[in-house]
Amino acid sequence: QVQLVESGGGLVQAGGSLRLSCAASGRTLSSDIMGWFRQAPGKEREFVAGISWSGGAAYYPDSVKGRFTISRNNAKNTWSLEMNSLKLEDTAVYYCAARIRLALSGSGWQSPGGDYWGQGTQVTVSS
Repeated sequence: QVQLVESGGGLVQAGGSLRLSCAASGRTLSSDIMGWFRQAPGKEREFVAGISWSGGAAYYPDSVKGRFTISRNNAKNTWSLEMNSLKLEDTAVYYCAARIRLALSGSGWQSPGGDYWGQGTQVTVSS
């Protein structure tokens, strides 16, 4: 089994930055794509970033590309999401996920989900 724990959420003003981290325990996640999703009230869950095992490939939907950056540290079994130029519409509960599946669409990379999920961390962007 794999347990994922997010940290780093909070309240930030529009235009500001925030960094989320996810720590995995239970077993080493090798050769897996890790990532982040978010869900705002009344909306469907949305994929926001994914990263390959090597860290050499990152995947984003158009909605966050250029503003969000995902990274990972395999030695520590962690991955992070750096969020810049935050907008009001970025407000959501953010979930890290492991072993996610990806698909390329007309609006960038998308994902139907992953096999393992964290409990979520709230990100609130204020005006």
